[in-house]
Amino acid sequence: MTPFSAGDVDFGTGKLAIIAGPCMAESLELCQEVCGTMQEVCAKLGFGFVFKASYDKANRTSVGSMRGLGMDEGLEILRSVGQQFGVPVTTDIHAADQAGPVAEVASIL
Repeated sequence: MTPFSAGDVDFGTGKLAIIAGPCMAESLELCQEVCGTMQEVCAKLGFGFVFKASYDKANRTSVGSMRGLGMDEGLEILRSVGQQFGVPVTTDIHAADQAGPVAEVASIL
């Protein structure tokens, strides 16, 4: 693996980095709570931390399950959390046309 960085988080250097967050960006408040807690725990343990949440859970097994708040609102939550906590942010995409808008928000894809 070629080492690389996302913000101040290094990958491929032998140092542990955690990519974590709620499964779905259901609300700004949930994402802030999870990000703040994970950032604190990772800092205490000396781990790098990247926040991850999905703005759209298109891979749900039930068509009646909540998929998320939509691309615009979901990405705004991710952008806000990244700025507030100063952490790299990533998410997943399900179609090629989502790559551009997501890349404007996410630090790593």
